[in-house]
Amino acid sequence: MMGGYGYGQAYSGTVPYCSDMMDRDCAGCPMGGYWENPITDSEPLTMEQAAQAVEDYLASTGNDGLHLAEVMEFSGNFYAEIREESTGIGAFELLVNRYTGAVYPEPGPNMMWNTEYGHMNDMGMMGQWGAGAGEMSITSQQAVNLAQEYLDQIAPGLTVGEAEPFYGYYTLHTEKDGEITGMLSVNGYSGAVWYHNWHGDFIGMTGDEHE
Repeated sequence: MMGGYGYGQAYSGTVPYCSDMMDRDCAGCPMGGYWENPITDSEPLTMEQAAQAVEDYLASTGNDGLHLAEVMEFSGNFYAEIREESTGIGAFELLVNRYTGAVYPEPGPNMMWNTEYGHMNDMGMMGQWGAGAGEMSITSQQAVNLAQEYLDQIAPGLTVGEAEPFYGYYTLHTEKDGEITGMLSVNGYSGAVWYHNWHGDFIGMTGDEHE
């Protein structure tokens, strides 16, 4: 169900990219080189500027049924959670370049496991990546349990927060001593765990539950 570290990775202080050998991009850098290298002679965007960049992005989609639910600032990028207005379910996840304001889809589960908005959906390949059609067979509590079992194996001392449902998967915060440290996702059909190792250090957040 959890599958180890992926491509023979050993745990050495940084949580591995994912725990499912079916994920072709487990080892090394995130897909497409999404990690943001700091530009030392430039000031990063503020949380408000990052949020506005996401709002502009959403406006450009022409879908007024979506809203920005959460923005998190990390040392590597800003993260944004987008939810459907009508269902409250997570639609997709975005990243914002801390220096340029460029907005793009988050790699990993958001693209590979998202059965409604993920780019693999249009290619008819969702089953290949462990996702499926219809209601997720793994509940939110099971997702929490699977995520915690994973962290207990490779990063003892870290805990997980609430499982936020998306189409085909859940995303959860990881925490240490009550403070957020990062994020991971759990596939809603296979139970595979995929850690988001592209964010860097957590800085702060704002959103529906944090204002």
